Amino acid sequence: MVEIRMRYEGDLHCVSVHGPSGTDLATDAPVDNQGRGESYSPTDLVATALGTCMLTTMGIVARKNGWNMNGASASVEKSMVADPVRRIAKLEVKVRMPEVLDEAARKTLEQTAETCPVQKSISSAIQVPI
Repeated sequence: MVEIRMRYEGDLHCVSVHGPSGTDLATDAPVDNQGRGESYSPTDLVATALGTCMLTTMGIVARKNGWNMNGASASVEKSMVADPVRRIAKLEVKVRMPEVLDEAARKTLEQTAETCPVQKSISSAIQVPI
């Protein structure tokens, strides 16, 4: 179990503290939703969690197999909708690998990304093209 504590600081700004490390993380509502957009929004963190979870789980598999993933990167483009309620509609993921891997390794890493814990926790109402 990991405890994360959150505190509302007013003006749609929150600070969260990661229990095990004590690291702070600020969030702010986006400009298009009454905020200042001075930090990640809560939905930005969902996109961030997805991309970093994919890279992390791929890194675990790569380490076990002796594949070099140093320098791999991902980007996630988040699209919102407001009907019937404001929510994430799409998280489009692009993963870039610095090293050419054979087809079997590439397929293994793709499957790993597609089955990472965050991906498996995202609602089926959200499109997630990779």
